[in-house]
Amino acid sequence: MAKWEILNIDPWIKDYEDDINLRMSEYEKAKNRLIGEGQTLSDFANAHHYYGFHKTKTGWIYREWAPTADGLYLIGDFNDWDRHAHPMKKINDEDWEISIKGIKTIPHGSRLKVLVDANGKISDRIPLFAKRVERDENGDFAAVMYNPRSKFKWSDADFKIKNDDLLVYEAHIGMAGEEGKVSTYREFEKNILPRIKKAGYNTVQLMAIAEHPYYGSFGYQVSNFYAPSSWYGEINDLKSLVNTAHEMGLNVIMDLVHSHAVKNTIEGINEFDGTDYQFFHQGENGNHPDWDSKLFDYAKPGVAHFLLSNVKYWLEEFHFDGFRFDGVTSMIYKNHGRGISFDHYDKYFSMNTDIEAINYLQMANELAREVKEDVITIAEDMSAMPGMCLPISKGGIGFDYRLAMGMPDFWERTLKKRDEDWDLSNMWYELSTHRPEERRIAYVESHDQALVGSKTIIFTLADQEMYWHMNKDDDNYIVERAIALHKMIRWITITMGSDGYLNFMGNEFGHPEWIDFPREGNGYSFDYAKRQWSLLDNNNLKYEYLANFDKEMLGFIEKYKQLGNMIFRLWIDNDRKVIAYRNKDIVYIYNFHPTNSYDSFAVPIHDMGKFKVVMDTDEVKFGGKGRISHEYIYNTERLAGTDYDGIKIYIPARTALALEKCDNL
Repeated sequence: MAKWEILNIDPWIKDYEDDINLRMSEYEKAKNRLIGEGQTLSDFANAHHYYGFHKTKTGWIYREWAPTADGLYLIGDFNDWDRHAHPMKKINDEDWEISIKGIKTIPHGSRLKVLVDANGKISDRIPLFAKRVERDENGDFAAVMYNPRSKFKWSDADFKIKNDDLLVYEAHIGMAGEEGKVSTYREFEKNILPRIKKAGYNTVQLMAIAEHPYYGSFGYQVSNFYAPSSWYGEINDLKSLVNTAHEMGLNVIMDLVHSHAVKNTIEGINEFDGTDYQFFHQGENGNHPDWDSKLFDYAKPGVAHFLLSNVKYWLEEFHFDGFRFDGVTSMIYKNHGRGISFDHYDKYFSMNTDIEAINYLQMANELAREVKEDVITIAEDMSAMPGMCLPISKGGIGFDYRLAMGMPDFWERTLKKRDEDWDLSNMWYELSTHRPEERRIAYVESHDQALVGSKTIIFTLADQEMYWHMNKDDDNYIVERAIALHKMIRWITITMGSDGYLNFMGNEFGHPEWIDFPREGNGYSFDYAKRQWSLLDNNNLKYEYLANFDKEMLGFIEKYKQLGNMIFRLWIDNDRKVIAYRNKDIVYIYNFHPTNSYDSFAVPIHDMGKFKVVMDTDEVKFGGKGRISHEYIYNTERLAGTDYDGIKIYIPARTALALEKCDNL
């Protein structure tokens, strides 16, 4: 028996036992270098409780991590930005400290920076552990003392994290409103959370939470890792949002960017102590070739201390229920996975594999579970690294889920083909194939698929016809096709053996067009950086059909427990464009043919019993024609010319239906 269970779970990995042993031995070594005997990672990950500003009995103490700096001085409103009035003392080889008498000496709202003298260069920097960072009217970012009179009072003590059957609503606070502006935490709490709950989702995934100087970066160029973004409001506003979501029964997970950092030195952490290697790999290895950003050196104890403490900070301070780890593929390969087709296990286990980054991710997962037992962790990994979503105890990396990133790529490729050329066998393979015992989040489109240069799925299908033909009394073939396929694509994606599902904000009702944040190239326009909720709220428009379907689809998934199951292929007829499969007691039949309906299509079920349609995409409330009976009982029979049982059923073109086994009728 192999030492690590992953070698028994995945038969293809047995030839790489030495690589798994190396992964795990290096993990133990890395962890032991950080924590003392008898300690846990949670005991170690407390940098935020030591560094930064903290109250004392007599005032404030401020500590900073700047190993190679020659001098540090605290400056700000409180001392009229006197550059030498408050020198900091170096208390060991890496840390600096200063005590300030009197809490009121640095009042709430004071702007602060730290002057760093390093390598003959003097620069004004934002403290590394700043909890609040704001931009003034001149565009200058500075730390801000956040010490409100009243502490936020949480009321979510009874909330229990739901870590199974995730239905994830990916959202961006700033673009969540309909007005041409950056929306706020409070607006999201008041206006958007109720929509998410009503739509049937159970998990909110918030993007762009950590501070980022450039709004148009979508939050992926993080500058201040301990500061919730001030683009959307105050610290307590974010806490209130999370608290309210918990009161609604919603998980809240954060899009955590530990794969890279903004290269800015004025706003960010780059070259804080005067070197390019305090946080990052030295020289060119510290620069991401595509993202124009900096790359962490995860092997350094100080970096691990900073990042692991950051994981704990967001869980503790803001009650987040977990994370979607961004850019995992970039982290775990030294060439960041660029230009690689991961079609052989040799590409997962080679000198290109970044063991130190993998070890960091293992520690981040272990730590998160020490802080919150039921925490949710999701990996954004396009390479399908073996063991990504297996427990560390089994030789895995420890994530709960991976994003099934091949699915949206498959749909993007498929939608470029004529309907008659869709390959249903390939559809089955792309949507159903997954690593054994590794859970995945299925999705048709996230924010990535709608960024400028691309379009939402519905807009890819209907394009400009959506501008003119979305009234319910307006018959239009292109829009009708788009609505039919939009429903079928989402339904087959969520039901074909996935363990969870993700949708980006607004796509549940077929939000048109694309996403483009304000930037110089578009005249700093908000036209495509908002959500047009009025389209959904107008009962005369067809968007309501798609929202109705999405809500009932999610309810159907939960009612019949359709996530996390083994599915069984029943039939694929690529010529007639019909695919059928079974998930527990539900039989799904899809007719993707653009024109052909079938009056008495024989579907093998390999089971004796009675079946009844319980949901279909052709229902009138979903924008269909209502051609499928939900009352008729289908009795299985031996199909002519075969040795198996099945049913004969009417399947209209571009329609999907689900039948429940109901022998008790």
